[in-house]
Amino acid sequence: MKKECIIYKLSESVKTTCMIDNNLFVKYNVKRGLRNEDGSGVLVGLTQIGNVVGYERMPDGALKAIPGKLYYRGYDVENIVSDLVKDGRFGFEEVAFLMLSGRLPDREDLENFRELVCSNMPLTQKIKMNIIELEGQNIMNILARSVLEMYNDDPSPDDASPNNLMRQSIELISKFPTIIAYAYNILRHSSHGRSLHIRHPLEGISIAENFLYMLKKNYTLLDARTLDLLLVLQAEHGGGNNSTFTVRVTSSSGTDTYSSIAAGIGSLKGPLHGGANIQVVDMFNHLKENIADWKNRDEIDAYFARILNKEAYNKSGLIYGIGHAVYTISDPRAILLKEFARNLAKEKKREDEFAFLELLEERAIESFYSFRGEKKRVSSNIDFYSGFVYEMIGLPQEIYTPLFAMARIVGWTAHRIEELNFKSKRIIRPAYKNILEEQPYVSIYNR
Repeated sequence: MKKECIIYKLSESVKTTCMIDNNLFVKYNVKRGLRNEDGSGVLVGLTQIGNVVGYERMPDGALKAIPGKLYYRGYDVENIVSDLVKDGRFGFEEVAFLMLSGRLPDREDLENFRELVCSNMPLTQKIKMNIIELEGQNIMNILARSVLEMYNDDPSPDDASPNNLMRQSIELISKFPTIIAYAYNILRHSSHGRSLHIRHPLEGISIAENFLYMLKKNYTLLDARTLDLLLVLQAEHGGGNNSTFTVRVTSSSGTDTYSSIAAGIGSLKGPLHGGANIQVVDMFNHLKENIADWKNRDEIDAYFARILNKEAYNKSGLIYGIGHAVYTISDPRAILLKEFARNLAKEKKREDEFAFLELLEERAIESFYSFRGEKKRVSSNIDFYSGFVYEMIGLPQEIYTPLFAMARIVGWTAHRIEELNFKSKRIIRPAYKNILEEQPYVSIYNR
């Protein structure tokens, strides 16, 4: 009882000691969330890795919304994906090579890189046992702890030389799929009472194919190609997204690779960053049950109005999967994924659900305009379709966010390498203004 009383007193004090007047942020020109007043991000660094474009700045300083673009090392992702689709080849390993090296691989480079990645996919016995001991826990937590365990297996864990950083990066990219698949199979056995099947990665196939083989064994070619596309589209998204910035901040302190990547995993686990696809799936399932006519625009609009007014669904006032911090007119990742989702829905005989989701996308955007009464442009983002895609492939919700990490480890490691190879290294240390006046100290006998 005494413990609960102390905790209550401490938590009650937080209600006053953490209150800060919002007007003070304006008074002291503090950029909350490192965002400018127009919604753009505060410029805190330079990079040559990824570029996220959703607007252009006009001569008068105003922002003009433009169709979204995403660039990897200067290459338009739409062109990368178009070439992969045209040739019918898997592209995640190719994108990983591009991100890590800064150049596109030739055929020999790519084949050697794929072989290297594949040879590094198996886990050590120590990491396997670590996963088994953590059975039933959140898979993102298991992933973070497995990454920290890799520190102990590394003969040179603190060596920050370019050669060693590259070796560590490739091992992390290679092992993430195996850790996630292994962790889910253990969870499936311990929490869901299912039989335990552990399949080891195969040689000569892509990361996407290997992951599906290790997780569920049976999959179609379109399943694997769609998963590969998702990995390509989520491999990198600029240095300013929360998890990548976390990796760069921790890397700037000189900490080891595994500690820095574990911090990135912790950031991505947050529901405001990595959990949106699950929220979209939950919302979609809710709408399927609560909208009688899936083709009736008026019924859909009326229900979205209730959601935006916090009267329906989870009463958060949010339509998940709509809007983005940078993209305004369109999210290029959503456009590319949508076509794969359409084809997958045909294969899985779920065209009606896809048509409903597509109509929801249209009406959600219009409902947002009507509700806000603003000219600000919004569009669907990649999460609007990714959850439905994962579900059609037959992937469980427990691994949706870990799959995001499986893709983003490419961007994280590339940004870490860049951060540690600046000619002039400097620890990232922004400032916070203290707004509390100095207080006279009172002796404990007089309080």
